[in-house]
Amino acid sequence: MYHPWIPNSDPKIKEDMLRSLGASFEDLIRDIPEKIRLRRELEIGFGRPLSEHEVSIILEKILSKNVVFKDPPPFLGGGVCPHAVPYVVKYILMRGEFYTAYTPYQAEINQGLMQVLFEYQSMIADLYDVDVVNSSMYDVSTATAEAIRMMMRITRKRGVLVPEKMNPFIKKVVETWIWPVDGVLIRYKIDPAEGILILDKFSENEIGGLYLENPSFLGEIIEETDLLNDYVKKKKFIFIVNAEPLSLGLLKPPGEYGADIVVGNGSSLGLGMNYGGPSLGILGIKMREEFIRQLPGRLIGATKEVDGDKKGFAMILQTREQHIRRERATSNITTNSALEAVAAAVYLSYVGEKGLRRLGESIYQRTVYMKNRVEKDLVGKACINSERRFFFRELPIRFITRSYREIHRELLKRGIHGGLLLDNLMEGMVNTSLFCVTELHSRSHIDLLIKTLAEVA
Repeated sequence: MYHPWIPNSDPKIKEDMLRSLGASFEDLIRDIPEKIRLRRELEIGFGRPLSEHEVSIILEKILSKNVVFKDPPPFLGGGVCPHAVPYVVKYILMRGEFYTAYTPYQAEINQGLMQVLFEYQSMIADLYDVDVVNSSMYDVSTATAEAIRMMMRITRKRGVLVPEKMNPFIKKVVETWIWPVDGVLIRYKIDPAEGILILDKFSENEIGGLYLENPSFLGEIIEETDLLNDYVKKKKFIFIVNAEPLSLGLLKPPGEYGADIVVGNGSSLGLGMNYGGPSLGILGIKMREEFIRQLPGRLIGATKEVDGDKKGFAMILQTREQHIRRERATSNITTNSALEAVAAAVYLSYVGEKGLRRLGESIYQRTVYMKNRVEKDLVGKACINSERRFFFRELPIRFITRSYREIHRELLKRGIHGGLLLDNLMEGMVNTSLFCVTELHSRSHIDLLIKTLAEVA
């Protein structure tokens, strides 16, 4: 069937192409099994080409079925949460110099973009207290997978210790990335009385690193960071820490408590939720030669111009597959989240050091308030499903008397988007939902949620 949206679908064009090839269409599809071939015309479109106006009307009719949660914002936890996006970030991202820019291979004509990426690297390095940050990775899952692959290349060991309740979305990606190189995830648990407990049988000689999420996937603030640092240094492991960037306005940065490699989810730095993506993966390291040589992605460096003291920028120390032999490349990442890195740089510049601290405190105070309301007003109906004392942004709430699936349907009827059901994502989280609270959730929003839960739970 001829259709203007399908390239070369005009019968006349097809006929000319096949004549030029000296083949029939059946020759071209010989490798496709007969049982999965489509033997009828495609049922697409509306039987005729539509005008731009007609397409617009149809799309608006479809989009009108969406429900947008703004008052209150969604309480859906799980790593991608609603945060304020300053208009200055959106404005600068729409500038053609950034919006249409691809990889800045030609340094001489990409100085502006390179400077912004250099500033991004510098600000993230300060925030996480590390020496070198790349710019950048696709998301926190791929950044974590790259960090663990780095650890495996440096130590030549295939095992990495991961939290008992590791982020399940990150875990799936990491398992996919390390499977071809025989990587293994070994679960550990932190016991305040007994220290670090390894839960899976595995030879310690094959373990090369320890991975920590702080705050955890459940929003738990891990207080035993010094204990973990002492442990990894004693065992000569590489210490990998995943930290939410907004929490670092309040919590000690990973580099300060011994992290060798840091990763993070940059979606909270002015990107918006974007239906879960595109996102921004943060990846940084301490200044050690063996780490620098294994760092994937692109690095922007500052130098002096040949003819004077003016500062210039260039891509440096790249071991990507476009530049060296494929088998020696640290990663095959090509297009990356450069536009998102620009957004993060603008956001951090706009918010500033003091603003980031106030923002972190604001989110923490809202988390404490919600936790207290759950413990006070939902007694017998719900409880916090964790032994930890302190939480940041996210809370795992276990419901006691009614299925959360039913509760969630009731919340939706009242214009409230509840938390993420964890039943099938994590062990020990039966009938538990992960709720988030950010700077966009006011006290009245939290009160409304608790009041509604008290009625429907």
